[in-house]
Amino acid sequence: MSATLKIEEQDRVARVILNRPEVRNAFNDAVIHELTRAFEDLGARKDLRCIVLAAEGKAFCAGADLNWMRAMADYSWEENHQDAGRLAEMLWTIYRCPMPVIARVQGDVYAGGVGLVACADIVVSTAAAGYCLSEAKLGLLPATIGPYVVKAMGERQARRWFTSAERFDAATAQRLGLVHELVADLEALDAKVNELTAALCANGPHAVQACKKLVLDLGAEPHLTEKLRDDTARRIADIRASAEGKAGVQSFLTKTPAPWL
Repeated sequence: MSATLKIEEQDRVARVILNRPEVRNAFNDAVIHELTRAFEDLGARKDLRCIVLAAEGKAFCAGADLNWMRAMADYSWEENHQDAGRLAEMLWTIYRCPMPVIARVQGDVYAGGVGLVACADIVVSTAAAGYCLSEAKLGLLPATIGPYVVKAMGERQARRWFTSAERFDAATAQRLGLVHELVADLEALDAKVNELTAALCANGPHAVQACKKLVLDLGAEPHLTEKLRDDTARRIADIRASAEGKAGVQSFLTKTPAPWL
């Protein structure tokens, strides 16, 4: 645990909690470093099943910290490039985390915060949360978060929201594909997140990670090819022949609890 993040663990679920409510959980170089390290470490754990990314206070994440932005104003091109590279590495680490990541969005999400949401596998948001890709208002662009946001909402929608920098509500975020589940309040938010973590923990742990990797790998393939066909056949053969796969099928056939429960 640090001043930047709180990390909690219970029942095979880790919670990574942004802990800077006084600045609306905006990130700076320290937050970027801590988030990268947290997801690297937790993602490598064998005893965990999923990670919840959450935040303290009224906002989920307001993007870049103002003091950090002031410091960057005097950076050279090389320094800006290195700094952006660290942000890009953080987003990539969350996106490629081996286990599922659930974003618990309790409040407003701006700029880089939208990137955090787009990197998660499952997003649950309160209806009151507002969203905005606000970079163009500052004469900037959502470059490092762009690949993940475009994957989430699609190119056609991204053209509008990137260029207009309009604020949109959580219902629109759901319609665009950024949000999976919309809930009324914080009590319902926690109930839905707990429901989802329970569902993930009820599944075969290796199968869940293999499912996530399959989707990520398929998403990177632009065409259906013979190589892709053979690769998917190999993957199902691998998991059918695995100890977990055999145990899971046997439990289903005999109507007994799976060994990982």
